[in-house]
Amino acid sequence: MKTAGYVADEAERLSATFAALADPTRRAILARLAQGDATVKEIAAPFSMSQPAISRHLKVLEHAGLISRGRVAQRRPCHLEGRQLTLVVDWLEDYRSYWAEAYAHLDELLDTLQADDDLDQTTGGREGQAP
Repeated sequence: MKTAGYVADEAERLSATFAALADPTRRAILARLAQGDATVKEIAAPFSMSQPAISRHLKVLEHAGLISRGRVAQRRPCHLEGRQLTLVVDWLEDYRSYWAEAYAHLDELLDTLQADDDLDQTTGGREGQAP
């Protein structure tokens, strides 16, 4: 794998990765490469854009470290570099506890609301009212 195009700093690599993932065409290219290596021509086939346009997308993905390009005889297949996606997963993992706590609070609120609703139904909405 070539390393010349890589961004060195982790924060810059994360930004480059998110920028690359922001485009739906590039995400589709990654999905295609998850099925196996492919040439530019093979990658371009399902898209209604030129091979040079696909090549520009590939350069962005390569710069972000999400793909690499090899050489097999006359072919230059592109290869998904899944390790780079671990950078995104690790970043997202930092927020897992936040979301788990937020969902736990939401569950508590829903339980309270459900208990209040059940109480209203059993008392006919007359709780605390004098007969």
